[in-house]
Amino acid sequence: MKKMSRAALVGAAAVSSVVLVSAPAFAHVSVQPEGEAAKGDYAVVDFKVPNERDDAATTKLEINFPTEHPLASVMPEPVPGWKADVTKTKLDKPMEMHGEKITEAVSKVTWTATGSGKDKGVQPGYFQKFPVSIGQLPTDTDQLVFKAIQSYDNKEVVRWIEPQQKGQEEPENPAPTLELSAAADDAHGASGASDGGTKKEAAAATTDSDGSGSDTTARALGIVGIVVGAAGVAFGVMAGRRRTNS
Repeated sequence: MKKMSRAALVGAAAVSSVVLVSAPAFAHVSVQPEGEAAKGDYAVVDFKVPNERDDAATTKLEINFPTEHPLASVMPEPVPGWKADVTKTKLDKPMEMHGEKITEAVSKVTWTATGSGKDKGVQPGYFQKFPVSIGQLPTDTDQLVFKAIQSYDNKEVVRWIEPQQKGQEEPENPAPTLELSAAADDAHGASGASDGGTKKEAAAATTDSDGSGSDTTARALGIVGIVVGAAGVAFGVMAGRRRTNS
């Protein structure tokens, strides 16, 4: 029992040491969609930037967009305390979007902190999200790799530029990678139209039903009124006869 207990303690210590050593690897610049990032569609993605230092603030973030899969539309959302600069590059091969020829695409977005003192940038123990609307997403790849450069106010620069290789461990400075979901089914639009038509038909049917119901109710009330009126007249006639006979 003592040997097993010692072995268990040694194992637990080994596991805890691995967790402690590996923990910092999870705190890197990453990208996640708000909802879904489907191929061929538009999406809003958040670049999440944690501060990995105890004595410095992150004051600048540079996100480089993939040149092999250019995105014609890139619009950063305003972030309080930060200034966003969008850099465009001329495309070697023009692309078409919404019937228009696109000759340039966004190649980089740079955020720079504009505050001062403790209000400037991402302070130690905090993180910041930088939302960006992007599209149209490519249909010939399952992911987009963005290279990020994180700068601190102590002049330190961390380059998150290493792509994740399949079947291998996560690199020391992994590049933010956006996983793309399957493209929406082509029949989805037709299905939506069909659903819309069905809803309209149902609404029309409901309206007709309501109208006929109203007519039926009105007719029933009219008949009841006639019956009640006739009964009143008959009662009056009978009452008059009784008075005459008496």
